[in-house]
Amino acid sequence: MARPRKFDEQQVLATAQEQFWAHGYAATRMDDIAAATGLGKGSLYGAFGGKQDLFHRVFDDYCTSVVDATAQQLRGDDENAYTRLSAHIHAVAAASAADTAQRGCLLAKGTAELAEHDKTVATRAHTAIDTLHTLLKDDIAACQRNGDLDADANPGQLAALVLAVLRGIEALAKAGADEKTLTDIARTALAVLPRPAN
Repeated sequence: MARPRKFDEQQVLATAQEQFWAHGYAATRMDDIAAATGLGKGSLYGAFGGKQDLFHRVFDDYCTSVVDATAQQLRGDDENAYTRLSAHIHAVAAASAADTAQRGCLLAKGTAELAEHDKTVATRAHTAIDTLHTLLKDDIAACQRNGDLDADANPGQLAALVLAVLRGIEALAKAGADEKTLTDIARTALAVLPRPAN
């Protein structure tokens, strides 16, 4: 009969995430995670499998959290759609500027490091990005219905543009761009979205 686990699984995953996020996949060893969590490697392997399995779990959880947070920020009625879109773009800029450790986004970091050789990471990243695009597209379509953006513009194309800007903001922050630069980019992104003709 298996003994019950005597540790908080979510806390261990959170600690493992910090290790992978801070150091990257290749530079993180199971020894490092064991030391950070206070667990023996045997317990880690028994609970989560090997390093790759553990990273897959951490990466999936992180992608889910990003999508859920974005959905919470962008979903709602048509009347407040533009306010939500503006707040979301500025929130990404502010969070990126506040990332003093310049760790960037784990979704971007893990994808850049592993997607070429790890199908699980590539597939999960694609799903997350596609869902983020859909959330932006739905909010932009709501802006159009409310008369805040040009109804003739393609909402999918505008969403792709906004998504590219948001990913770019995160990358620039990781490279050391200051808060003013990131905020200016957020303002410019909103300003170039097509408004209804008067």
